[in-house]
Amino acid sequence: MDNQKPTGNKETFKKAFILIFLLSALLPEWGAAQQPVTYPKINAYVGILHPLVTYSSDEPHYNFDGAYVIGMPTGINIWKTAKIGFSMEFVPLIKAANGTSKMSNFLFHPGALFGLGKGFTLATRAAFETSGRYGLTPVINKIVKKSQGCSYFVAVPVPVRFGNDLPASLTIGIQFGIVF
Repeated sequence: MDNQKPTGNKETFKKAFILIFLLSALLPEWGAAQQPVTYPKINAYVGILHPLVTYSSDEPHYNFDGAYVIGMPTGINIWKTAKIGFSMEFVPLIKAANGTSKMSNFLFHPGALFGLGKGFTLATRAAFETSGRYGLTPVINKIVKKSQGCSYFVAVPVPVRFGNDLPASLTIGIQFGIVF
């Protein structure tokens, strides 16, 4: 009997992640013409977060291996200038496994925003989870489409977590959302 685990899901995740990230990084913003912005500027956003792979002292764990986790981030950004801002994000996480689903965790995610130009933003967030874990999450974000009332974005969060008698972990995810 073969004891090796199938790698189809892992390879599919890797390829999809690389493709989405490269496309979002290489594509320019398209859509509505730029209008002058006055500061401070406040906007809100909602999105869908898909953790892809988590690394810790154990072997990597991939989403869909035994369970599926999805997050629904909602937040408020307050931009002081085009280069610096503050953000508060709230993320309920839903876990589906064995034919049932439940809210498995809730994340409070405050942090600083750094406008990098050309539609890119770096968010540096602290992380406090109801699961007892804490840490930080750097996020690189790219606006991929602008319209008059909203913008669409793709982001790559990289949560680093500690605590709750578990080994330190690093996760790579992909997030899609709308800013309004």
